[in-house]
Amino acid sequence: MRELLLGIDIGTSACKAAVFGRDGEVVAQTAEEYPVSYPKPGWAEQDPELWWQAVCAALRRLTDEGRFSADEIAGVGVDGQSWSAIAVDRAGRVLCPTPIWMDTRAQGICDSLRGRYGEERFFSVSGNPLSPSYTMPKVLWYKEQLPGVYAEADKILQSNSFIAFRLTGEISQDVSQGYGWACFDMARGAWDEALCREAGLRPELLPPLAACSEVVGRVTAAAERQTGLREGTPVVAGGLDAACGTLGAGVIRPGETQEQGGQAGGMSICMDVCRADRRLILGAHVVPGLWLLQGGTVGGGGAMNWFEREFGAAERRLAETSGLSSFAEIDREAAQLPPGSEGLVFLPYLAGERSPIWDVHAKGVWYGVTFSKTRAHFARACMEGVAYSLRHNLEAAREAGASAGVLRAMGGSANSRLWTQMKADVTGCRIEVPGSDTATSLGAAILAGVGAGVYEDFEEAVRSTVRIRRTHEPDAAAHEAYEKGYRTYLRLYESLKDLMKEDAQ
Repeated sequence: MRELLLGIDIGTSACKAAVFGRDGEVVAQTAEEYPVSYPKPGWAEQDPELWWQAVCAALRRLTDEGRFSADEIAGVGVDGQSWSAIAVDRAGRVLCPTPIWMDTRAQGICDSLRGRYGEERFFSVSGNPLSPSYTMPKVLWYKEQLPGVYAEADKILQSNSFIAFRLTGEISQDVSQGYGWACFDMARGAWDEALCREAGLRPELLPPLAACSEVVGRVTAAAERQTGLREGTPVVAGGLDAACGTLGAGVIRPGETQEQGGQAGGMSICMDVCRADRRLILGAHVVPGLWLLQGGTVGGGGAMNWFEREFGAAERRLAETSGLSSFAEIDREAAQLPPGSEGLVFLPYLAGERSPIWDVHAKGVWYGVTFSKTRAHFARACMEGVAYSLRHNLEAAREAGASAGVLRAMGGSANSRLWTQMKADVTGCRIEVPGSDTATSLGAAILAGVGAGVYEDFEEAVRSTVRIRRTHEPDAAAHEAYEKGYRTYLRLYESLKDLMKEDAQ
């Protein structure tokens, strides 16, 4: 009987589930979408129950297809989006929708904490600045604005730990998701309960911590009925989607770097020392003894998803006859233009911006619009703006002492050869592309494989599963051509940030 591994990815727009062989090849995969709600300016929330319904539907579809037997699944790993704040009561019931990583409603909470304690009190422990996107300010917002939810809450879960709980009935929190809590001691990988109390929270809300590949429970009889998985199948703690994608891209050694091309963009540099920088994000890797210095932009693949949805009607019509996707048609049109989009520059700050500027008031901007600009110019500039944000984060990391060499690209954006080459040209870095669409769920599956004993260690797991499918070398002439656009990109934000803040008030 085959030893197969299941990876479940709780993304922003959809749940993806993939079954892998021991060699990392995909046996079966599917996805199930769910919505994001934006009830007020600065709010972005989801119903975790819809995540669970999507997981059940996706797993039922996979098991019903007949490409594998549920008895062949040796382990289950779950990864998920960052900075959830899922309040559950003692019975495990979800008490309210969870603000997700794009939500900035807790800005006032962060301002209050800084005023009372100063930034250094929290940064010295967690290695991260206070941000309204993070989990702890959101829970303090519950306490202030939803006191009934706060009083009834027994634990606060993350996206992946919520799904693991529904599969097993066991409460846990993996260490890679700890960075959303300012009371998570990043160097020790442990809760600082005294700091939790000092901030005004009950330490009892903090779930027990687990290594990402640790088996935290087994599939229950109830979960078997809902998902089609076999009762007793081991489930590991799992981890942050970006960290699992980093593992799935084969990044497990210091200096290796993942380039993220999902809904959010950014990068993760692997380190064997706990090195923090206020402009970036520090988190524990899903691989023990390693950390990730991360840069995260809200305008990753989501920027092009937005562009296609709002401006890609013509490309969608072409796709119906050409047999290509609308994104392939957009690529084809954008490829006809030179690097720099003939002076059109885009700031991809479509929901504020995270690193390295950390500005909830930042806005998306087009600069250089003239009568000569076409939709293709706007498409190419959109891609280039995301590439500029990647370079901005890489430069901040280099100044912090963490230099990236070769980048390993993952996520749907890596399917675009044009966009990937742009990123290589803008950053001056060689980019290698493993299995781009499945890197994140593969990382979750690898965690399951290590936890269930399918692999002896992470070195064997990566050696067995990760293969480079193509390589993009930076073009020196294109890199030089992008210099003006990048400098304009940096100056635009500096020139407009005060106006952006004024307009938000």
